Amino acid sequence: MPTSYSITDTGRRRDLNQDYVYGCDTAAGPLPNLYIVADGMGGHQAGDYASRCAVEAVVSFIEESKEENPGRLLEEAFQKANAVVIEAGSAHREYYGMGTTMVAAVILGDDVIAANVGDSRLYMFNEREIRQVTRDHSLVEEMVKAGTISRKQARTHPEKNVITRAIGAEDQLRVDLFRFPLRPGEKILMCTDGLTNMLTDEEILQILSGRTDYDEAAQALVESANRAGGKDNITVLIADPHPAGREGSDD
Repeated sequence: MPTSYSITDTGRRRDLNQDYVYGCDTAAGPLPNLYIVADGMGGHQAGDYASRCAVEAVVSFIEESKEENPGRLLEEAFQKANAVVIEAGSAHREYYGMGTTMVAAVILGDDVIAANVGDSRLYMFNEREIRQVTRDHSLVEEMVKAGTISRKQARTHPEKNVITRAIGAEDQLRVDLFRFPLRPGEKILMCTDGLTNMLTDEEILQILSGRTDYDEAAQALVESANRAGGKDNITVLIADPHPAGREGSDD
């Protein structure tokens, strides 16, 4: 059974935490485990409500579902969350225009299935390397792909927080799905941009390397992001697919 640890922090510049995190190492409906990180946006308290509302909608949908295909189930759950957030925004003036990013993952033996909308990320890491699996749905990411700015320039671009997809933003939601095998010793890192806007991938890996206590590792990431400025809410979830040191499955 996987083990996970998560932490969310308001940061140094914000009064309200609009991030939301969910981690379940045991069964969630037909899924053997489930991990979700969301970063809400909107007016005062609307972003907080959007992220919580969306995650709760995903969890509720999955727990009640009979769908056996994990990827299809994640996509359907994201679509349900999108409808719920849009409906809540339409019904309550104070929530109008709210939305949220969301990234979710399921560990299936030696494979991981992930879904994402927005710029909250999923990484895989081991002692030697860290690799971003999800792709940001953001204006600067599109500019990097087009070759108009470099990856380094994207980190400080004035429009780096402009996202191009979000749950609650439009009726027709496009969800990115990923399925990939675990490499030897790899763990999962899921986070909001409050971490990745403050720390580079190399800095994140340096903090994670050599640590086996993931409670301590997650807290160290948050503390480092706050020392670097803490300009946004910071959420970190670390999941170890094989915590007993078992690198692979015998299935």
